[in-house]
Amino acid sequence: MLTKEDLAKAILDLNKSQKEMGERLEKSQNETNEQMKDTNKQMKDTNKQIKKTEATVEKVAQQIDKVSKLVGNISNNQGHIAEEFFYNSISANPTLNGIDYDFTDKNITRKRFGIEDEFDMVLINGKDVAIIETKYKAHSKDIIKLVTKKLENFKILYPEYKDYSHHLALASFHINDDVKKEAKSKNVILLQRKGDLIETI
Repeated sequence: MLTKEDLAKAILDLNKSQKEMGERLEKSQNETNEQMKDTNKQMKDTNKQIKKTEATVEKVAQQIDKVSKLVGNISNNQGHIAEEFFYNSISANPTLNGIDYDFTDKNITRKRFGIEDEFDMVLINGKDVAIIETKYKAHSKDIIKLVTKKLENFKILYPEYKDYSHHLALASFHINDDVKKEAKSKNVILLQRKGDLIETI
């Protein structure tokens, strides 16, 4: 049986425990508040850094875009130079691989059956048609494209020449050995600049 003293002591102990618990909770809450302040500060710092990084990325992207446009313009200019050189040379002397031609067309485009293609140069006489692609620097893939896609599209787009003999040529300022090998295997004529003249390979 509890005495008054025991009951009073138990109440005092309970009050003490509640007080200690309240102090611990308050301390814990204060610590949590401090941690939240630190976290908020870190988040603000991180957001600032992200914004700086985004601004830097945007500047780099703009610079890359400018460089890409510049390189594209240089490449286009080189291509136009090659086209102009070979067109002027061939139209002045429209003979290709021993065959004389009557007409020289440049940059012709036609669309038919949902197929559209452009041909850098086309030479025509009464029985022969020559399709010439011009590149500043030739690659093996240019030969493959000429033999497959370009020739097939030409036959679809220009059926009036279906009974003509079709000849293929690639004209370029720079032709490496791989291209020469590929051209030989595909029976494609190569035209290369040699000074102010054209050399047939």
